[in-house]
Amino acid sequence: MEAKDNDEALISENEEVKNEAETENNQPEIGNETEKEVTQLREEVAQLKDKSMRLLAEFENYKKRTIKERIESSKMAGQEVFISLLPVLDDFDRAIKSINSASDVEALKEGVNLIYSKFKGIVETQGLKEMKSLGEAFDTDLHEAITSIEAPTEEQKGKVLDELEKGYYLNEKIIRYAKVVVGK
Repeated sequence: MEAKDNDEALISENEEVKNEAETENNQPEIGNETEKEVTQLREEVAQLKDKSMRLLAEFENYKKRTIKERIESSKMAGQEVFISLLPVLDDFDRAIKSINSASDVEALKEGVNLIYSKFKGIVETQGLKEMKSLGEAFDTDLHEAITSIEAPTEEQKGKVLDELEKGYYLNEKIIRYAKVVVGK
């Protein structure tokens, strides 16, 4: 019986060795698959890094382009106003030339008044609006008091009696406060 037990033991050992050999043979296959997966994942990571770098570069170019466009836009923002004022400048050039040879002062006054009216019309179409101050109640949100004088009548106290510089709105926003004299 011992021989039978020895044979069974040998068979059993043989099967264990075969099982271990099969297991070892399977592990390199798993290792090869793992290496393939790692290689594939590295390629994907490299592709994603490349894509990320390209997107970052594209975004940086976009930022630079928009900054450049804003600078250009701000440089050219007043272009329309200046183009519309060129005829007035031409009129002033002609008026200055005619001052030296003018003998009729009234015609010269009329010419300057026409240029002024033309200029005022152009700036009004661009959104400039004159602030009305004379006779109005003094308002610190609109007026800058240069001085105050005694009011000639009781109802003129606290009101604007004189305007040294006009105030202006540009598209409903104050761009210059009126410099006024206030009655006290």
